[in-house]
Parts: sequence; C-alpha cells; structure tokens
Amino acid sequence: MPHAVLAEFASTALMIVFGIGVHCDTVLKGTKYQGSGHMFAITTWSFGISVCLFVFGGSVCMNPAMTLAQCILGLVPWGMFVPYVVAQMLGAFLGAVVAWFMYADDFRASEGVIDATAQRNIFSTNPVIQNLPRDFACEALCTFVFISAILAAASRAGENVIMLAIAVGLIVWAVGMGMGGITGFAMNQARDLGPRLAYQLLPIKGKVDNNWRYGLLVPGIAPFVGAVAAALFVHGFLGVF
Repeated sequence: MPHAVLAEFASTALMIVFGIGVHCDTVLKGTKYQGSGHMFAITTWSFGISVCLFVFGGSVCMNPAMTLAQCILGLVPWGMFVPYVVAQMLGAFLGAVVAWFMYADDFRASEGVIDATAQRNIFSTNPVIQNLPRDFACEALCTFVFISAILAAASRAGENVIMLAIAVGLIVWAVGMGMGGITGFAMNQARDLGPRLAYQLLPIKGKVDNNWRYGLLVPGIAPFVGAVAAALFVHGFLGVF
C-alpha cells in the first residue's frame, strides 16, 4: 500500500510539472517557447503522461476519476480510493509548486506585461465562454471517452507497459485536440484542483479571481460522472474487466 500511494503521489507530481511547465513556456515572458500555442502544449501533456507511465508503470492512475472507474471495475480496491485521491491531489499541488519555482523569474518578468487571467490559466482549466451546464456535459463526455479508451487499450496491451504508455499519450493528444477546446479538458480533479489551489497560495503578483465556482463544479465533479459511465461502458458493452 505505501508504495502504491507514493507512486500515485510522485507520478501525479511529475505529470503536473510537465503540464504546468509547458503552459509556463507558452505564456510567460522570457521563456524560449513563448507563443508556441496549443499544439505544443497538448503534445507536451500527452508525451509527459507517457513518460510518467514509462517511469512508474501502467498501474498508476494519476487521476481521481480514473481511480473511481478502476474501483468500480474491481481493478483497485475500494479501500485504496481515498488514499490514492489524497496522494494524487497532494502530488498535483507539489508539481505545480515545482513548476512555479522553475519559472519564478519568468513570472516576475511577466508582471504587468502578460495578462493576469492568462497567468491564472497556466494552473487551471477555464473556458473562454463560460456556460456551466454545457461545460459540465463536455467535461463529462471528454472524460468518458478518455477513460473508456485507456481502459480498452489497457485490456489489449496486457503486460506491455510501453505499448500502453504510448497508447495513453495518443489518447490524450486526440481527446485534447478534438474535444478539449471548450473546457480545457481537465478530465482529472487532481490536474485542475491541485494546481488551482497552488495558484491561490503562491506569491504571484496581480492575481485574478480563481473561478472556484467553475473549478469545483466542472473539473471537480464532471470527471466522476464520465468515469462512472466509462466503467459501465467498458464492462457492459466492450466486455472487458
């Protein structure tokens, strides 16, 4: 149990260092990759998640919604749900703090130069046009496709962790590019709420409202809805797990 929980903590932290780091790269003044755009960011998220699976193995969830789906399917014991989620949230918070530390000089260079909302959005997912019912539905749908595809890939990859890690990266890339432009496709409470809390607490000047109403509802709850639907789909329709 301690090893599995620590793996969730460390893998989630590493995932967030990649993810928040690439948003720092594309947004902040002073980075070499400023302005590289969404293709650069989504590709880095995808590759970063694959790297985490290369390092920590295919059994890590790095995602409370994925943990819920696996508990429903009997792949993770229900007694591990809370420890996994706590580890994932703490890991995500730490990963965001590490990314901020790495780019602290660029945050300072961006004060009064880079839009404060854009700096907030480095850490959390927020829609350009906020429509909570539609955003909730889109986030749940993205999570359903994301988790269903990963579980289907895992059932086919078997013990081939390298194949699974590559498949997961491709799934993240496809869902992000094809479905993620509305909400920013968190699909993962740790990915959004851990870094969102870090933004709240870190000494970043000129902060804007952290949009907790959106964060707690859409990336906070909708991924669980998508996860339940995915577990039922892969078991009841695809016949796996």
